[in-house]
Amino acid sequence: MQSSLNLRSSSCASSPLRRAYRHRMSSRTRAAATEGLSFTKYQGLGNDFILVDNRSSSEPVLSPEQAAKLCDRNFGIGGDGVIFALPPVGETDLTMRIYNSDGSEPEMCGNGIRCLARFVSDVDKDTPRKYKIHTLAGLIQPEILPDGQVCVDMGEPILEGAKIPTTLTPTQGDRVVEAPLEVNGRTYLMTCVSMGNPHAMVFSVDGQPIKVDEVPLAEIGPLFEKNAVFPAKTNTEFVEVLTRSHVRMHVWERGAGRTLACGTGACATVVAGVLEGKVDRKCQVDLPGGPLEIEWRESDNHIYMTGPAEPVFSGIASI
Repeated sequence: MQSSLNLRSSSCASSPLRRAYRHRMSSRTRAAATEGLSFTKYQGLGNDFILVDNRSSSEPVLSPEQAAKLCDRNFGIGGDGVIFALPPVGETDLTMRIYNSDGSEPEMCGNGIRCLARFVSDVDKDTPRKYKIHTLAGLIQPEILPDGQVCVDMGEPILEGAKIPTTLTPTQGDRVVEAPLEVNGRTYLMTCVSMGNPHAMVFSVDGQPIKVDEVPLAEIGPLFEKNAVFPAKTNTEFVEVLTRSHVRMHVWERGAGRTLACGTGACATVVAGVLEGKVDRKCQVDLPGGPLEIEWRESDNHIYMTGPAEPVFSGIASI
């Protein structure tokens, strides 16, 4: 049997038919590559994205359905979202658009914008610099630091409940701070913040501090995300306070589910912790994928987030 297999292999390799077949296949491969989508995958603390240089067109080159297909971890590239670098608007350097892994479009993504800044810097072979990026949440300014970390000026948080939006009854003026919400038979105290996208933070349940390792995230995350008190749905962060300058946080992201990190969620977590009197304005937020350094400055009311963004691999995807 072995001899027969070797003979058949040798015969095919030397035949004109085999050579013609190989030529046709290599031509098809080259054609597919030409018609495919060039991308680079980046990750920020395990929150991973497919990055596309889309600066030759003002609209994303993929539909939401195509983006969701590419994000599939079994049948696509795999990722928490697809991020497009589009042409600038006004005095900005570029525009960011993002589709989540379910095809929905959020206003912005904190980990994603760090990855976008690093991607554009790598493509353009820039020295470390600051970028002005137009997003659906407004102007965001990430800066590539000499050590490769990315510091992002996330702007000012939105604290008015109606603008987050949530229909939970305000508890501090127009702010929703430690407002009770019953979910699955338990009472959670919610503090709501928008970073251009909605977030609901939970520090306690049934009067007890949250222990993040005990939170059944896959079970209750969707019950918060799609709760009627959040008209635009919400990202939900469960927070365990270690010290006034150090917390742990697990997140259920709107449109993406459980992820290893969420930049806007880390920012919103520190704002909520300050509003509840539990943390200081400068705080380390530990996520499953690693730590982010967050500062809510009194001087300008802006939030600054510092963390990594790393390339994983590049390729051409069939679409």
